[in-house]
Amino acid sequence: MEDLIFYDRLQFAFTITFHYIFPQLTMGLSLMVVYFKWNYLRTNLEKYNDAAKFFMKIFAINFTMGVVTGIPMEFQFGTNWAKFSELTGSIIGQTLAMEGMFSFVLESSFLALFIFGEKLMGQRLHLLTGFLVFLGSWLSGWFILATNAWMQHPVGYEILDNGKFVLNNFSELFTNPWLLPAFLHNQFASVVTSAFVVASIGALYILRNKHVEHGKLFLKTGVIFGLISSIFVAFPTGDWNAKNVAKYQPAAFAAMEGIFETEEAGAEIVLIGQPDMVEKKLDNKIAVPNVLSFLTYQDWNQQIPGMDQFEEDVLPDNIPALYYAYHIMVGLGTIFIGVMVLAAFFLWKDKLYKMKPLLWTIMFLVPFPYIANITGWYTAELGRQPWLVYGLLRTSDGISPTVSAGNTLFTLLGFVGLYMLLGLLFLLLVGKTIYAGPKTQNH
Repeated sequence: MEDLIFYDRLQFAFTITFHYIFPQLTMGLSLMVVYFKWNYLRTNLEKYNDAAKFFMKIFAINFTMGVVTGIPMEFQFGTNWAKFSELTGSIIGQTLAMEGMFSFVLESSFLALFIFGEKLMGQRLHLLTGFLVFLGSWLSGWFILATNAWMQHPVGYEILDNGKFVLNNFSELFTNPWLLPAFLHNQFASVVTSAFVVASIGALYILRNKHVEHGKLFLKTGVIFGLISSIFVAFPTGDWNAKNVAKYQPAAFAAMEGIFETEEAGAEIVLIGQPDMVEKKLDNKIAVPNVLSFLTYQDWNQQIPGMDQFEEDVLPDNIPALYYAYHIMVGLGTIFIGVMVLAAFFLWKDKLYKMKPLLWTIMFLVPFPYIANITGWYTAELGRQPWLVYGLLRTSDGISPTVSAGNTLFTLLGFVGLYMLLGLLFLLLVGKTIYAGPKTQNH
């Protein structure tokens, strides 16, 4: 049974990790495409229209890959997690169906109109189609996050005698106190990824002395969006999320912060340390006293429960993975703020385009927003364990008992092979688009 649970979780973790490479770019990039197109209507400068169409091509490649890699996850609810679907389907099925019916249809329909309909519709309607693509992509995030928020902090439900969850208050799904902070944090994080992608392409063009005018536009836009979004990811949205975890999932909060023992007064914030699960302590710890209490409760002396205050069976089942995922996310987010503040300063001084070390740094950092986004999701999901529905339905009670561990491992290996091919195809298509450049777009 333990092998079956492990492989079910591993397969879903792999497929959703690979899948989320794509939506995190499309959600942020759709906003930037609307910005470029709006600026074209405002200034009538063709470079803005070139930028909008160029990045919508990259958006379309990402969107297609997101659809292809997202479909298997839907099927896994019925194959690997049949009991979970049976017990909670009447609730999570509603938000997932709304995501497909409303946001996916909206996004895909108007994406085609944006790419092929500019001359037919005119510029104002072309901007409207771009805005509707943006709206569809963000609505998709809203419905997915509503589903996850209910799993993290279940509201508006009742449990029948047969163990099934049913909804008794539909509006509570979308007024869940977990939802808005998680949604805003997720969306700003996706803008960070998109900003680094846009800025890095601009830096590449400047360094290669190719498409320089567009490169400067891309770099400037990416830095501005990156500065604003990276700050908002940390505060207020990241702070808001952390306070929610402390309030609704205190055991997860203690684990992700590395608090093994409750302090009498004021919890320290750990900058560096390695969890030792045998001795129940952090090795090689560097910490600042009382800061965590102040950040969480605005009280330097507020006590925060450590892991010693909870039963073993309610603590996250992989504390080191949760701890490291959280600290990787926070560490990278801090680096992003620093780099974007520095880039914005030199942009203000009109020196950024000649700062080759900084341009190379922006290009080098492109993979890291993806890592930060994925480790952020790992933090949320590892923190929820050992529950599928926090405090109500354990992960071990949601699997499909008729699907063997061998079958799951076999299909996982198939996914790994297939997704490697899809990843190579994606890199090839995006690479060709970037190499061709924005000047190849039709006016």
